[in-house]
Amino acid sequence: MGQDRELQLVTDIRKGDRSAMSDLYRYYIGYLRALCSRYVTDDDDVNDILQSCFIKIFTSMDRFQYRGQGSLKAWISRITVNESLRFLHRNRKDDAFKDSILKEAEESDDADPEVEDIPADVLQQMIRDLPDGYRSVFNLYVLEEKSHREIAEMLGITESTSASQFHRAKKILAARIKEYRKRTNG
Repeated sequence: MGQDRELQLVTDIRKGDRSAMSDLYRYYIGYLRALCSRYVTDDDDVNDILQSCFIKIFTSMDRFQYRGQGSLKAWISRITVNESLRFLHRNRKDDAFKDSILKEAEESDDADPEVEDIPADVLQQMIRDLPDGYRSVFNLYVLEEKSHREIAEMLGITESTSASQFHRAKKILAARIKEYRKRTNG
């Protein structure tokens, strides 16, 4: 979306223009759904979170400061990630780190796995299958490029917990990639 179009959408939404809201929704819904799905695996929950996100986006537009092309996308992305993390925090389950997952992580070596030969949809599903905490830390560190300090502040955990969960997530993924290769390469 071009800078002029972004700025026009922001201006029109601030005026209450429903067609501008609809345009923003149609333009970004696919991207925000994919972003939210990095953190939350249940499609119904993703839909609920996205509904909350768009309500927040539309009702907070007067506080948004346009800083050039891409700033709108960055702002709504941040809202989506934060809403996804809030959802996970509210729905945290004590059994998220089951023994089998920990065992899987312990049995894997420490080397970063090569992923070039793994189809993107398979790799994405492997990430989605991680326990909530591991998946959140992994996504924030790798995809959002946050530091462990920033992740700790966002999730209300310590830096060492963030680093530990990231390390375990990598080990689980390495084990699953190894298993995938065994299944597909015979």
